[in-house]
Amino acid sequence: MSDLNKAMLIGNIGKDPEIRMTQSNKPVANVVLATSEVWTDPSGQKKERTEWHDLVFFDRKAEIIEQYAFKGQQLYVEGTIRTRSWDGNDGQKKYRTEINVSQFLFLGSRDQGTPGGQAQPEHQSDTAVPFKP
Repeated sequence: MSDLNKAMLIGNIGKDPEIRMTQSNKPVANVVLATSEVWTDPSGQKKERTEWHDLVFFDRKAEIIEQYAFKGQQLYVEGTIRTRSWDGNDGQKKYRTEINVSQFLFLGSRDQGTPGGQAQPEHQSDTAVPFKP
């Protein structure tokens, strides 16, 4: 039997992508994605919980995310869950769990989440752009 490590999320980008270059001059983009869950508790109160996910995009995917993604935009991602570790400045071991994105899709319209709420012309509103390597 094979193991399965796959994450599938739909959420909103929490801040504009951050891009950097690796030592081998390849682009890497980091994106924070918020997913929310809404439910009603036993007393009838509406509750909401938001989870924040660290996403990592490599190579061409990083370039596309840098060019087209923005804070507030809705995004669908698929990828694998990875935890990396390093020694912090305080000598303590640090851990970070990330999703290495293999596929993604921009959802919604271009005017969702644009700075200042500026709507784009209607003919540009469809941004469902699938990306598969």
